[in-house]
Amino acid sequence: MSMLWTTDELVEAMHGRPVGDMPRGVTGISIDTRTLNKGDAFFAIKGDRFDGHNFASSAMANGAGLLVVAEAKLPAMGRLALSVPMIVVDDVLEALVQLGRAARARSQGKIIAVTGSVGKTTTKEMLRHVLAPCGEVHAAKASLNNHWGVPLTLARLPENAAFGIFEIGMNHADEIRPLVRMVRPHVAIITTVAAAHLGNFKSLGEIAMAKAEIMEGVEEGGYVLLNRDNEKFSALKKRADELKIGHVRSFGEHKQATIRLMSAKLAADHSDITARLNARDIALSIGAPGRHVVQNALAALGAAWFAGADMAEVAKAFATFSAEKGRGARHLLDLAEGPATLIDESYNANPASMRAALSLLQSAETGEGGRRIAVLGDMLEMGKFSEKVHRDLKPAIIEAGVDIVCLAGPEMRHLADEIGGDLTVIYRESAEDLADWLKGNIKSGDAVMVKSSFGIGFGKIVAALIEAWPPLPAPTPVSNETPEEPPRPEDQPEGGPSTSEEAVPDVAPETKE
Repeated sequence: MSMLWTTDELVEAMHGRPVGDMPRGVTGISIDTRTLNKGDAFFAIKGDRFDGHNFASSAMANGAGLLVVAEAKLPAMGRLALSVPMIVVDDVLEALVQLGRAARARSQGKIIAVTGSVGKTTTKEMLRHVLAPCGEVHAAKASLNNHWGVPLTLARLPENAAFGIFEIGMNHADEIRPLVRMVRPHVAIITTVAAAHLGNFKSLGEIAMAKAEIMEGVEEGGYVLLNRDNEKFSALKKRADELKIGHVRSFGEHKQATIRLMSAKLAADHSDITARLNARDIALSIGAPGRHVVQNALAALGAAWFAGADMAEVAKAFATFSAEKGRGARHLLDLAEGPATLIDESYNANPASMRAALSLLQSAETGEGGRRIAVLGDMLEMGKFSEKVHRDLKPAIIEAGVDIVCLAGPEMRHLADEIGGDLTVIYRESAEDLADWLKGNIKSGDAVMVKSSFGIGFGKIVAALIEAWPPLPAPTPVSNETPEEPPRPEDQPEGGPSTSEEAVPDVAPETKE
């Protein structure tokens, strides 16, 4: 494996003090002994629940090349501090931030940052996938989008990567700002603004301005890409103008969108669309289903364009994109009498993503006698709006043609009361109890969609169903044909149409929705 950082580079970037017989360099950066690879530098970050210094021995036993530790922790480390190579710093997290800044400073690649109330991770993963044919792509393998995840992802950025993709999350104001100033993207995307983290904000407008912080770190001459169909587009555009960002572009169905959706055919397992970039149309097949995925694809298409990627290769790659675990991944459960479809949306939830997931369930194919079963858990961080937003899911459930609604969590009691006798409702106290009911009641031909905020633990339901009925192999996707090369970004005039969103580390910090 190639060297990521020389020891001298690490010491200089972090203003650290080398101790012991130092290696020439390291091949990776780790904060988690469970995912650490041989030759990694292990950063002993102190979190709210765990202190990485307590795992220093495990890190070395697992093959760490060196440790990055705090000066104040040396006495407690005893003999280990005298026997292993380490870089001693005042604050380990701050040292990681400094290393991230150094990685960004040396990078010659195009950097893309993504935020938004819904679709951050899907857009990031889509960009990782479609840019891969165009050069080395660096992006986190999980939602490493908070105050430790972003500098960690930056610190892992290879010097010669052609593209770096960074997801930046938040659940309060002033959280994106310091992170995007580290990332300094050439392209910044706001996927959408929706009712997420309502318990921490007074209005949707406040959420929009918190998301708009991502514009503050855009490199001079860079691009901001906004959702033209979102109700907060004008407010975001105004903020971009205040920041004197010269390249504000947009995506969506709106007739003034820079990357405009001209047509879409939504199938159960994919979508076929035509998108217009300037005056040229591109036909795409997207390997994951859902109207919201189409919106993410428009954003990814635009970001790839503005980053200077080979658009013919990008367009072809959309056909082989597939949804991630917890974010729309599909499984054909191998029941004895015939398969049932499981849609895994268990990673997170807010009102907008709940409706998108119900739309996925609506489009899912059912077998003979099959039913649509929505398995829903609480949406967290809704504050005083919680009862209302849970009750308000009823119309979307009915519109989706759901036959059975399975609910768990204290807030979902409100939805159960709202539905009343209009639909079949199964309520249980816990995810485990709901999994037991499902294992006893799912039939051949059913389509089952599981959705909740991460903290509710509905991933356990997905795991239980997969364990009960190991899924059948997924069909092989068909590639897109090579389209005509679209115009380069510089062909889009200034002020164009649009100018009139890893294993849990030892420190166990939370990622942001």
